[in-house]
Order: sequence, then structure tokens, then C-alpha cells
Amino acid sequence: MRCALIIPSWVPEDIFSSKTASSQINYWQPLGTLYVAAVLQRAGHEVKFCNGAFMTHDEILRDIQRFRPEFIGIYSTTFGWKKAKKTANDLKRIFNRQIFICTGGPYPIAMQEHCLEDAGECLDAVVTGEGEFSVLEIVERLQVGKSLDRVQGVIYREGGRIIKNPPRPLITDLDSVPFPARELLGDANLYIPPPATYRRKPVAVLMTSRGCNRRCIYCFQIDKERKGGIRYRGVENVLNEIEHCIRQGYREIKFIDDTLAADYDRAMQIAREIKTRGLDFTWFASACVNQVDKPLLEAFKDAGCWAILFGAESGVQKNLNAIKKGITLEQTKKAVKAAKDVGLKVSTPFMFGIPGETFEEGLKTIEFAIDLNPDIANFHAITPFPGTYLYDNLDKYGTISDELTDFTYQGAAFIPNTMTRDEILKLRQIAFKRFYSRPSFIIKKVLEFRNLNDFMVALKSLRSLFWLWMKSNLFRKRKGEVTPY
Repeated sequence: MRCALIIPSWVPEDIFSSKTASSQINYWQPLGTLYVAAVLQRAGHEVKFCNGAFMTHDEILRDIQRFRPEFIGIYSTTFGWKKAKKTANDLKRIFNRQIFICTGGPYPIAMQEHCLEDAGECLDAVVTGEGEFSVLEIVERLQVGKSLDRVQGVIYREGGRIIKNPPRPLITDLDSVPFPARELLGDANLYIPPPATYRRKPVAVLMTSRGCNRRCIYCFQIDKERKGGIRYRGVENVLNEIEHCIRQGYREIKFIDDTLAADYDRAMQIAREIKTRGLDFTWFASACVNQVDKPLLEAFKDAGCWAILFGAESGVQKNLNAIKKGITLEQTKKAVKAAKDVGLKVSTPFMFGIPGETFEEGLKTIEFAIDLNPDIANFHAITPFPGTYLYDNLDKYGTISDELTDFTYQGAAFIPNTMTRDEILKLRQIAFKRFYSRPSFIIKKVLEFRNLNDFMVALKSLRSLFWLWMKSNLFRKRKGEVTPY
């Protein structure tokens, strides 16, 4: 069966300020979609992938019209839901409504049948959890003309009714899932993280586990109650995928587990196996500050890791407690120092607009970030995506935007009772200006120039820094602003 998988068209300005997009933009490999594609291919189906990061809306429509699929799957985030609906509606029109269209991704998983109610008849089904085997079962039912009755993890439209099937259990044997179908990406060099967060191209992203056992109130998880905990792939399976990526020409890997160090011994084993096998690639990982120590970080460094991300989030303990982060300021300081001591670059994201946070506490977070002095600091607005604890309990904490395009870490979709939207946006601008304008930071970065690429990255950063100083409302979205396809 011919199956098309689509990420609707988008542009950097949908998320970032047009003045700073060049230094912030990243194009992740869409692993969820590529896993679905791999399962379909293994079952003998033909798959076409269209990525709207690199295609206009009209180009996607033309490609799909030429391919003439029998099944279409559309991925959607919260901020991208309007475009997902438009893509589905236009494709239904092109095929005279004689095409089955399904949607999946974070927003459909969270909103479930409401997506079908909102989109109307341009959508036929919603996948409500991990999509690999739900989509495969949908396709196999369609192929033989059977109903979707009792297909787990699927809500579908039939005869004017919306029917909600039971959820599909989480995949426990992750080693049974084929590696993502990265060959569908085309030019792998297009898929790069933000400038200064990678060293070699092309860059693959890879997950060694799924799920999280922590309870941060802003984090979206398919398993909302965290009953499944963390599901780990076997170390041998992970190493096999790393070797597979290297054979495909990838020279760097970004591990995107919520935390690679959740199982300390397993993380150490992965690092030691990478070194033992002499695998030639550089890598970047994320970890919780209370799960690492100097020996583990040294093992990472010895195995080719060059940078690590620690979710610092706030410089005020009260606010870390409010988001149920489960860490202390001292643990963050200790982890950052240990990573620096072994020679790793350190990235630390922070957020403003935490429930109960005041403007003055936001300023303390900026001071904490400067004192930590990581190599990269990012400053987001906390965003309660649908399906998170914060979203489900908004009445306790503040108000939220009714505009889905605000649901990015840039858009200040959530306003706590103790702060205003303007204060959140002001804190973000102050933070970027103060952190990146320090003479000591600038001199250090200049001394680290190794090649022309480093120089070009610096130019983009300087351009962003210029606009941070020149425009007092850089992060404020203009009223009525609409980004065209």
C-alpha cells in the first residue's frame, strides 16, 4: 500500500523572532515519523515522506498528488495544528475526499477526539499514543477493506460517529522496533541543530530509551501517569544503530533521551562500548544534574562526547520545587563544574514564567546563569503544552493564551498569577543580553575559533545580539501577525 507521511510546512519565523532565527533555528530529524515509516516499510508498504521544514505547502500538495497514496499520516505539534488541519483539508479536496487521512503527534495525543471534532471531515482518524503499530494496523485494515473497530490507540470516524478505541499499551520491547528510516530524509546535511551545538555534519539524532520517571509539571509524556517508567533499549541494539548511522555517513549523534544517565551503569556501559569499538563520531547528550558524577562524565568524554545539556531551569530553589524538577541548585553547580573539569562543553536551558515566580526571582535566575557560566545558555518561557500537568491544572497557577501558535518556548503562552506577559518577555531579553554580552564570554568564544564555520556561527550570534540591544520588544509578537506558507 502507498503511504505518505507528512510534516506540514513551517518556517523559522513561526517559532523564533525573525531577527534571531538564524542563531536559534534547528532542524531535528523527526524520529517519531521515521519510526512509523520503518515499521510500514518492514511490512512491505511503500512510503513517501514530505518534510514541511524544507517544502512549501504547495510543494507538499503537488508531491502527494503525484504519489497518489492510499493512506496519509500528518504529524502535528500544538503550534502547528492549524497548518495540519489546512494540509488535511487541501489534500481531501485534491483527492475528492477519496483518501484516508490520519493525524498523530503531541497535540493529537493530548487532545484525542477533540481533533476530529475540530477538524471536521478532513480527518478520518487520530493516533493516541506511540504510532508505529497503530498506524501499521490502520493500513493493514484499510488494505483489506476492514473497519478500524478495536484497533488499539486509534480514534476514528465512521458513519458520522466518532468511535474511541481502547489505548494501545506502550511498546515494552523497544529492540523489536526497526531503526528509523533515515534514508527517507534526502540530504542529511539539512538536518542540523542550532549553530554552536554540533561539531560535525551530518548529525543524526538517536533515542536509547523512551519515557521518563520524573514529574516535571511542564513535560509532555505519552504515559501521563509515568506508570511505564523508562523503557530501555538493549545496549547492543543501541550500539548497532550507532554503527548503522556511521555506515550511512553520519559523523555526529545527538542523543535525545530525556536523560541518558537515568540508569547510571547502562550509561557507563554505552560509553565504554563506544570507546572499545573505536567508533569514529562525536556526540552530544542530555542528563539530569543529580544523575551524573565525574567518572561518568569522564567516560562520556573519552568516548567522543563533546557537550552535555543539563536542565537548570531556575536559579531559585522555590521555583525548582514548584515545577517538581527534583534537583537542587547545588546539584546543578556541582554537575556543571564536573563537566567543565573533564573538558565537556555545557549547555543549560532556563525558563521564566514558572508558577509563583516573580520578576525579581527571574532576575536571580539570570544571575545564577551568569555565575554558572556554561558555554551555552538558553532562556525560554515555560509552556504548558496540552497533556502536561500544568495545562491540566491551569486554574491553580495562571492564565493561558487561546492562540495555539503561541505554544512554543518563545511565545509566553502561559502567564502565572505573579507575573505579566511583558515581564516574561522582558526577562528573556535581559537574560540573553546580559549573558552573551559579557566581555569575558565574547573573548573566550573568539579564542575558541577553529575554522571558518566557527567564524560564521559567531557572525550569526553577533547579528542576534545586535537586535537584542536595538529592539526593546524583540520577543513580542505583533498583533495580527500571520506567517504565510
